[in-house]
Amino acid sequence: MEPLPTLSEIEAAKILIRPHIRETPTYRWPLLEAGLGCELWLKHENHTPVGAFKIRGGLVYMDELKCQQPEVRGVIAATTGNHGQSIAFAARLNGLRAVIVVPHGNNPEKNAAMRSLGAELVEHGSEFQEALEYSRELAVKEGLHAVPSFHPWLVRGVATYGLEMFRSAADLDAVFVPIGLGSGFCGIAAAREALVLNTKIIGVVSEHAPAYALSFQQRQFVEQPSTTRVAEGVACKTPNKEALEHVMNHAHEIVTVNDDEVIAAMREIIQATHNIAEGAGALAYAALKKQREQWQGKRVACVLTGGNANMAMIALALA
Repeated sequence: MEPLPTLSEIEAAKILIRPHIRETPTYRWPLLEAGLGCELWLKHENHTPVGAFKIRGGLVYMDELKCQQPEVRGVIAATTGNHGQSIAFAARLNGLRAVIVVPHGNNPEKNAAMRSLGAELVEHGSEFQEALEYSRELAVKEGLHAVPSFHPWLVRGVATYGLEMFRSAADLDAVFVPIGLGSGFCGIAAAREALVLNTKIIGVVSEHAPAYALSFQQRQFVEQPSTTRVAEGVACKTPNKEALEHVMNHAHEIVTVNDDEVIAAMREIIQATHNIAEGAGALAYAALKKQREQWQGKRVACVLTGGNANMAMIALALA
């Protein structure tokens, strides 16, 4: 298992990404706090150029790739959306071809966003794992570098949002963060360790994609199919084993929320903040709301990991 990035490594990543990504806000929203009984800080990763935190990792990964493999001409990745946008954005910036594989039925607006960033989109399979396996075949066939969904370079970039959040909202008792394949969680863990904080990290997964929660509870690797209708960003069937080790080591607990709770959280975030949260992006707030009795009088943060909800899902949330 690779160690989490150090403070100096995260600071260097921050310098690298800053020309492309301004620091995203960490705000308190009184309307969201109403009824929670705690002080709530929301980290707005929906305010990046691709509407999600993943872009931070993509920029660092592509910079490292170009340094270590200057002959590389193209990259390929599998995604349900935000990772693909990140890779497409960073590849275009570095003059590289980007091929992105998505499952059939993927969020059409995320697909359009990836194409707008210059990606060649390939649809394959019915869920992420099938798209991932096909992307590995295509990588060999077309001579492309396969970008994984979890990697220490990605974590190093993603950890910059953790650093921003902890410096904007000091002395947090806990932070709630969604877990898809784990880079977002590991980024928070890295920043907490680098700053030597005692903040508890609460991982959040969909009740309908519980692989990480089951693995955490059973203290062993567990695969479980995903059936979530609204949180494709955390639709994980197969945990990444390296990420899972960090989750085991650094999570205080993992909370599950169902699709209805996520839809309600999306609606409340829109109503209280006039920000869009995609399903995965609303997970953290949904979990805090579910656990609010445990955090009375505490200082808590939730990561709004992305805002790339399709219009049909927004209409459902507002209905």
